[in-house]
Amino acid sequence: MLKVDILTLFPEMFTGPFDHSIVRRATDKSLVEIKIHNLRDWATDKYKSVDDKPYGGGPGMVIRVDVVNAAVTALRSQRTKVILLDAGGKKFNQKKAADLSHDEHLILICGHYEGVDHRVHEHIADEVISIGDYVLSGGEVPAMVVVDTIVRLLPGALGNEQSLIEESHNAGEAEYPQYTRPEEYNGWKVPEILLSGDHAKIKKWRSPAQ
Repeated sequence: MLKVDILTLFPEMFTGPFDHSIVRRATDKSLVEIKIHNLRDWATDKYKSVDDKPYGGGPGMVIRVDVVNAAVTALRSQRTKVILLDAGGKKFNQKKAADLSHDEHLILICGHYEGVDHRVHEHIADEVISIGDYVLSGGEVPAMVVVDTIVRLLPGALGNEQSLIEESHNAGEAEYPQYTRPEEYNGWKVPEILLSGDHAKIKKWRSPAQ
């Protein structure tokens, strides 16, 4: 079973996405265990402070390295991989998802505010991952993307394993167009080849090299 621990300042953001669909089914089947942790639980002052002003000046607040390290230390086991979600990280893709799906335990650190103390990048995180060349308010949405992509690759997570096989073959490529009933609507017709019953021709039509 894959274990995922997510460190965040906004744990309530995860109540919806992980309670439905494939992630929920995988959880019910004990294929994955996901725990959401509030970083403030590792704050040491009475105000539960997790951030501070940046050295050298500048806008915003930076999440403290000592708080992150305390949380990771409490959760880390011998085979844990620690991942920081950060816009400056390596681009997440299907191959990386497949690699991570073979790990036993992942800790995902969600940055926020002006970011995380860079010592987290240098000394705590095993990998720094970005989901795209754009800026989000925090690492929570990227964490959801990473978890959903990984979970669907776990054996038994999908109801139709053929879907997973086709996805793995077409990783990095757009999926072929899909159609269903009605056969014609407003003059818009389903391609004749899909109605032909000729599976060899259909397979060729669906190939990216068509």
